[in-house]
Amino acid sequence: MSFEIREKPDMVERALLVGLGMPGDSRRERTALLAELEDLVGNLGIGIVGTMLEFTREIQAKYLCGVGKAEEIRARVQELEADCVIFDNLLSPSQQREWEKLTNVTVIDREEVILDIFAKRARTREAVMQVDLARMQYALPRMAGMWKHLDRQRGGSGGGKGGGAAARGEGEKQIEVDRRLAHERIEAIRAELEIVRRQRGTQRKERTRQGIPTAAIVGYTNAGKSSLLNMMTGAGVLAQNILFATLETTSRKIELPDGQPLVLTDTVGFIRNLPHRLVEAFKSTLEEAVLADFLIQVVDAGDRDALRHYETTCEVLAELGAADKPMVVVWNKCDLIPEELRESTLAALQAKVNCPSLSMSVLQEQGGESLLAACVEMLSHRVEKQRYRIPLAESRIIAIMHRDGKVLSTEYEGNDALVEAILPKEFAARLEPYRLS
Repeated sequence: MSFEIREKPDMVERALLVGLGMPGDSRRERTALLAELEDLVGNLGIGIVGTMLEFTREIQAKYLCGVGKAEEIRARVQELEADCVIFDNLLSPSQQREWEKLTNVTVIDREEVILDIFAKRARTREAVMQVDLARMQYALPRMAGMWKHLDRQRGGSGGGKGGGAAARGEGEKQIEVDRRLAHERIEAIRAELEIVRRQRGTQRKERTRQGIPTAAIVGYTNAGKSSLLNMMTGAGVLAQNILFATLETTSRKIELPDGQPLVLTDTVGFIRNLPHRLVEAFKSTLEEAVLADFLIQVVDAGDRDALRHYETTCEVLAELGAADKPMVVVWNKCDLIPEELRESTLAALQAKVNCPSLSMSVLQEQGGESLLAACVEMLSHRVEKQRYRIPLAESRIIAIMHRDGKVLSTEYEGNDALVEAILPKEFAARLEPYRLS
């Protein structure tokens, strides 16, 4: 069951994008956010007729900005004959209603745009449920404004036998029914997602029992996370040059150069001002990042806001409780940086992070060996390299070495096998009597 946030015109074709800078905001940051909003709106197929970036001295309750700024925006809507205003801000339900009364067109905020994109991208049952949950939580406090048509059908809320409390009463009853249904649906989805979360937990316990480490691939939307998973594992995950192409997790197991198995998991992309309710809704999916042994953060090094994207991802990870998780940063798309600037740009980026980092071009399949080496280093505390003398009569031990570790060389001396291997420390500890000094 899909949940519509509210009634919209069948076709919104001419949108004016508005960014309202608050006190203390930098013009560069607000300009970048407005440009990002253009990409988001473009992903919905809505035509853009203009953009406005305005700054307000103080936050106002009614319009977020002062009446004068609001009138300027209203005049621009009329001048451009826009049929929709899309704000690069989060509007309260009352502010959204006030703007629609002032402009007489549909008004959407950044959160609703992102929710609509998520709804468009959701493919699996889990993703659809998570998006529906977020959309209903967004719509619930806005329901009063969704029933204005009841008043219009009855000629307004004025006095007389057909107006006043009687006319409002039916609308209020309908709102109560819809709110009750929405609350019931929210609880039903939460219960279903809890089942999914427990199933995912069971799968993780099995991996833990087998001693298989995990790494979650995280990062800003469209940084190349799914492409990286495909390159490293041949997973065949959908990887498109669009925002939020991936809303579901995909896990694949690989073998590292030292013989260790590693499960790589792709995750949903982050974005600046990611609605909190989306973080909440996708917690069952994003748990993969919280519970992984380490993180691989992918950053589009060719983007002028690469560092801000890195910081945004770290902020969302902190909100999830994964701020202290070991991490390796992959500066992807380094081939898009002009060659004469590449070395200095990457050096400047790497100097800003306090964890291991490396540069790659996933598109050109360059840098995979460096990432594998970094993964080996991240898990070096789990294994040790040693030489052992194993009696041939106990060849089952050698078979387990091949299965659970990486055998580097085998020589034979009399009735013994001299084996050099990289093994999990727990297993290696049990082979202490066979260790060669």
